[in-house]
Amino acid sequence: MKTKHLLLGDEALALGALHAGLSGVWAYPGTPSTEITEFIQKSEIARDGNVHCLWSANEKTAMEEALGMSYAGKRALVCMKHVGMNVCADAFVNSAVTGANGGLVVVACDDPSMHSSQNEQDSRFYADFAMMPCFEPASQQEAYDMVQRAFDYSEKNCIPVLMRLTTRMAHSRAIVETSEQRQQNDIHFPKNPRQWVTLPVNARVRNDQLVKDILAFEEDACTMGQNKYIDGKDHSMGIITCGIAYNYLMENYPDGCPFPVLKLTQYPLPKKLVRKMAAECKSIMVIEEGQPLVEKILRGVLDTPVEIKGRLDGTLPRTGELNPDCVRAALGMAPLETHAAAQNTVPRPPALCQGCGHRDFYTALNNVLKNYETARVFADIGCYTLGWLAPFHAFQTCVEMGASLTMAIGASKSGVHPSVAVIGDSTFTHSGMTGLLDAVNKNANMTLCISDNLTTGMTGGQDSAGTGRLEQICYGVGVDPAHVRVIVPLPKNYPDMERVIDEEINYNGVSVIIARRECIQTAKRHAKARANAKK
Repeated sequence: MKTKHLLLGDEALALGALHAGLSGVWAYPGTPSTEITEFIQKSEIARDGNVHCLWSANEKTAMEEALGMSYAGKRALVCMKHVGMNVCADAFVNSAVTGANGGLVVVACDDPSMHSSQNEQDSRFYADFAMMPCFEPASQQEAYDMVQRAFDYSEKNCIPVLMRLTTRMAHSRAIVETSEQRQQNDIHFPKNPRQWVTLPVNARVRNDQLVKDILAFEEDACTMGQNKYIDGKDHSMGIITCGIAYNYLMENYPDGCPFPVLKLTQYPLPKKLVRKMAAECKSIMVIEEGQPLVEKILRGVLDTPVEIKGRLDGTLPRTGELNPDCVRAALGMAPLETHAAAQNTVPRPPALCQGCGHRDFYTALNNVLKNYETARVFADIGCYTLGWLAPFHAFQTCVEMGASLTMAIGASKSGVHPSVAVIGDSTFTHSGMTGLLDAVNKNANMTLCISDNLTTGMTGGQDSAGTGRLEQICYGVGVDPAHVRVIVPLPKNYPDMERVIDEEINYNGVSVIIARRECIQTAKRHAKARANAKK
């Protein structure tokens, strides 16, 4: 029976996956993708169907675990934010070589304008690089419908499928009409088991087939109907829209666009449809959220000389998130009147919560390091990254997840002392443990500070993979137990905290300080849950 729901784009995709017969979701939390997995975790369908929905240690392990489920013939979903694609790239690219058995859909949620990210990378490039199909919905309804088609397409063609959402799609709501739920697949193994062993003798054969398959994927992009060519009366210009950008165009033409429009939601780029537009129109404008992937490809595939407009030539902004207003300007239309309240909105930059343990840790760390002229602190990705802002200004670098440790190693080997790394508990188990092993093996003269708030705080308080085991992990990779110290970051403990920090940065070797205090946000939720349980 069909029903209607008001859903975020993330939630629509999650529900579509459940209705497609999902057996497992594999993910590491990262805005704007987190709500996909959280929706499945709270779903009765997932609970009744025993759908796997626990968080993975990082995006690479998530991709590999999902690939194992696909090998067994069941449908698996992998979710991450765009920079997570960098972490799972090895497994992702090679999964195009192994192929899929059960349907395998990889969801990458990109973050144009960097609302909560360190770059604006566009995940469609990964699909293009790996010679893999890519689906990009333009609405919440399409997100729901398209993920189900993606699973079917994956199984039909024995290939993983990348689905790309952007922040605006992931975090906006719309009415979604749902369909019937499909049963989960039974276990069944690949018909061509050699394909799953990527020795060169097998991989070369598979690579040749993949090059042929990508041509078939392109033909499907022309004929399956997900990409739509909508003719218009005015052929002075044709417009190509990608995913949610279609909405930005149509908001400016509520009565219908006068120009021909190619609405793209499935890749590889359907060159036949593009060439049709180039033959009929004097110019082409490309409206795509993210980087100018389609715009660049056009310049190499068109037989007909035609002017191409978009982000590369300045018709649209080269960086940042698109919106109906900048699209309107690109179309040469007069700007709409802006509401006065929108003009007067004061930005609210993020800040560490009042009472947060990170605050007390940074205060103690700063008090110690002010006595060392050459001290350098290398930080990492998490809510503690806000310690770079006033009033703390507690560190000098933050590059990507796990880099704090390894940059501190390199700095220490350059003669920097004290060389201090700051990392969160979840980021440590995500990508810091191997760096600590390097530090031990290289006998680096550095101090690692793990700010342990017992959760993945930046993305809303999800479980942290190393909770309760951080000391054992440090012992296991070879840190001297005498130099794995635990402190409790509270104002009353500043003298003891500062003494421990000073002692460990003056130890000639690898030392670890774990600053452990539960995130005040999750502590409040846990206290409320305990109170409710007593009633």
